[in-house]
Amino acid sequence: MRELPPTAGLPHHLIDLRPGGADFAAQAAAWLGTPDLQLECSGTAALVVALHAMRKLKPERREVIVPAWTCPLVALAIHRAGLVTRLCDLAPDHYDMDAAQLAALGGDNTLAIVPTHMAGRLADVHAAQAIARRVGAFVIEDAAQATGARQDGQSVGLIGDAGFFSLAIGKGLTLYEGGLLTAREPAMREALAASHRDIVKADPRMDRQRALELIGYTLMYRPSLLSLVYGKPLRKALAANDPVAAVGDDFGPDIPMHTVSRWRQAVGTRAMARMPDFMRASGQQARRRLQQLGRIPGIVAFDDGAGDEGTWPFLLLLMPSQTARDSALKELWTAGLGVSRLFIHALPDYGYLRDIVAPTELPRARDFAARSLTISNSLWMREDEFARICAVIERAAAV
Repeated sequence: MRELPPTAGLPHHLIDLRPGGADFAAQAAAWLGTPDLQLECSGTAALVVALHAMRKLKPERREVIVPAWTCPLVALAIHRAGLVTRLCDLAPDHYDMDAAQLAALGGDNTLAIVPTHMAGRLADVHAAQAIARRVGAFVIEDAAQATGARQDGQSVGLIGDAGFFSLAIGKGLTLYEGGLLTAREPAMREALAASHRDIVKADPRMDRQRALELIGYTLMYRPSLLSLVYGKPLRKALAANDPVAAVGDDFGPDIPMHTVSRWRQAVGTRAMARMPDFMRASGQQARRRLQQLGRIPGIVAFDDGAGDEGTWPFLLLLMPSQTARDSALKELWTAGLGVSRLFIHALPDYGYLRDIVAPTELPRARDFAARSLTISNSLWMREDEFARICAVIERAAAV
């Protein structure tokens, strides 16, 4: 069965796996146009390292403000750093934090605010920064889904005090897990490096596991084989009425914190040479398809804001109602066409976060979770397949 991935990851070539070593972070900094980048074993680990550094700089502060609809790993990372998650509801019909509520949440106990670039679309970091400056907090840009995006003419991650990227599968370039951490100011980069030395250790067992997974990704990441490693588990989870497992939101409490081997860095560096062409083609395809989606009444297909140059791992849509969203997914989620959901719940509604995230009234975050879906921007998707997706979405939105 032909199976499309839910996001547009860069395929690896077998030649990428040849022996060798490389300084991946240095090459990535040259590609992205950032100051020195710090390589971590995941985007989540990068966030933990950043929070650990900031906690040392302002030990009297304990709270981290994040959007209420985001990856559950963000809350787990905050908990791992010994801090408390504070949730900000979303702006109406949007993935970004509500500016008025964010201003009300910021205070003397706020250590950091985490604006989140979602689905390659960019958040309003300036609004978060203004509030953070008023209360003496830091800003950490969550660019896990936006590696390669640019804002204000520079890479994302450089407006706030620190920024991190993810190199997990499906987010463009991958080491099969991996993360990058940066900061605008040299003093903060030094603090991040010191934090890494404090809490990140070598773990040969984990790196062997990731190496095997990276080889598996290289071999299996193709439409002819993805039904085995992605489609089959997806359908099993949905048959068991477990959408959290279906999208891979079922995280445990452990966050690996280890170094990354020079061989995996070399594999990623070789693949990185193909990223500019891959991103250009992905952007051109996304633009065409956004025009098609724009002709469907009643839906919102998120695009770049003025001056933004986002990335396009997938297209994020907001349907007119949960009924319409569920109707579209009923036909498309198991059809092998790369249609999925991003995060199933607002953060308090994940059972395994119950002891970490306080119950909170978050009507807009819950509404966004109930009405949103995603469409893969994989270059493997044919025009007839996208036309079929659009037809289903149009019928569902009209009900």
